[in-house]
Amino acid sequence: MSNSESNNQKILFIFLFVSIPLFIGLAIWLAWWSVKNPKGVVVPQPTPSQTSSGVSIATSSPSSSGVTSPVPTSSSDPQPVSTPTPFKTEDVQGRISFGEKSLIPQEAVSETKQAGINAIATKKWTEAIDKLEELLKNKPNDPETRIFLNNAKIGDAKSYTIAVTVPLKNNLNGSLEILRGVAQAQHQINSSQGNQRVPLKVAIASDDDDPEVAKQIATALVNNPDVLGVVGHYASGVTLEAGQIYTAGQLVAISPISTSVELSNFKPYIFRTVASDSVAAKKLADYMIKNIQQQKAAVFFNSKSKYSLSLKSEFIKAIKPTGQVVNEFDLSDLNFSAADSVKTAMNNDAKVLMLAANTGTLDQALQVVTVNKKRLKLLGGDDVYAPKTLEIGGDDAVDMVVAVPWHIDNIRTAPFVSESRKLWGNVDVNWRTALAYDATQALIAAINLDPSRNGVQQALFSENLAIGAFDKVRFFKSGDRRDADVQLVKVVGDRTTGYKFEKMP
Repeated sequence: MSNSESNNQKILFIFLFVSIPLFIGLAIWLAWWSVKNPKGVVVPQPTPSQTSSGVSIATSSPSSSGVTSPVPTSSSDPQPVSTPTPFKTEDVQGRISFGEKSLIPQEAVSETKQAGINAIATKKWTEAIDKLEELLKNKPNDPETRIFLNNAKIGDAKSYTIAVTVPLKNNLNGSLEILRGVAQAQHQINSSQGNQRVPLKVAIASDDDDPEVAKQIATALVNNPDVLGVVGHYASGVTLEAGQIYTAGQLVAISPISTSVELSNFKPYIFRTVASDSVAAKKLADYMIKNIQQQKAAVFFNSKSKYSLSLKSEFIKAIKPTGQVVNEFDLSDLNFSAADSVKTAMNNDAKVLMLAANTGTLDQALQVVTVNKKRLKLLGGDDVYAPKTLEIGGDDAVDMVVAVPWHIDNIRTAPFVSESRKLWGNVDVNWRTALAYDATQALIAAINLDPSRNGVQQALFSENLAIGAFDKVRFFKSGDRRDADVQLVKVVGDRTTGYKFEKMP
């Protein structure tokens, strides 16, 4: 035997001597592990303090809020809804507030407001009231503070509870407009006289206009038996996603903003106080065909927005057979060019540019306004109705016609208008505030008729349900508002006097 063969045998012997005990030990350990963990890795379970969905929210207990609706127990009653996707509990807690924290992301909370918030968190109601009232004297146009104050005045007394959910992080201005409507209705009912009046407590939720976040918030609200109704959501796509959870939990949600035609007959617990896109599209189409007598349009839209797609398709239907859409441009396309799009539209003999932009693509739509330089007529959906349009569009936006559900010049003598000016520091409110007020008034009326979730849903079909900002609030079985209409407004003004949206005849 050669020396090399002898060495190889020694190496093999040493390898077997060392490795065999290791393999035997590993086999014994794996056998022990399989007995102890038959299903594999163990997932940590929620603690007893969490809800059945694994999320908890900061709220008063049933005894402190005084809500009379019982916790569902029968098989026909709503059961707790499970969390649809993984989400951190602390994220949901941080997104819902009765006053124990501010949810306005861009705001540096003043010492006075923070003192009021801290007092609410520790149930020092008198101190909270003093601090928040002091703040509102100097900053009356703050609806979050107004809602916190209204809640603090209730304290531990009996009350009914609703929630309002808005995209504070993504659309602060639009969110505050909605909160003003809710706060005004809450202030009105809580300030009314009469021993039979049960005050209204309001939770604010911030959903980022994100369907996944909205579903988590909807789950938390459904699993809180104190909550008898929800005002929200904002974007149509978000309302469609969250609406499935509300319906599963038999909790009514009324959107003051969502206009997609998909929401008609969507779910039995989903309502809205705003007209659908079919109404707005017909108004804009009639104006184009009959008033300015044009037949060819190019449409700018966002293919990722339910609202934008809905308004686009309804407008295309409404201008037929007389008119036609010669181009469709996707504002969400990464390669979108406002200059190229306008040039193409003009080459195809378009005479009108219809902006079906949503809030997320308003900047791109305003690029179109700027590039167009008033060469082609401009039309817009309700998301174009924003201060940014006036600020950025300026002279280029003058004479643009926008369809909105309501304008304050329609009825300046209405009690809603005078009360809003008193409450918000002598400033005018817009359609989002009015329709959020209507949604809250509808919930208040329904809760007063039957303070249970099923009872609220049935009561919303009452013939004489509530008086809103400018009209009765009544609903069809489809969830749509009866007699919902749309008002056309026009951008007017100049650099000297400033710009505004003015009601058209």
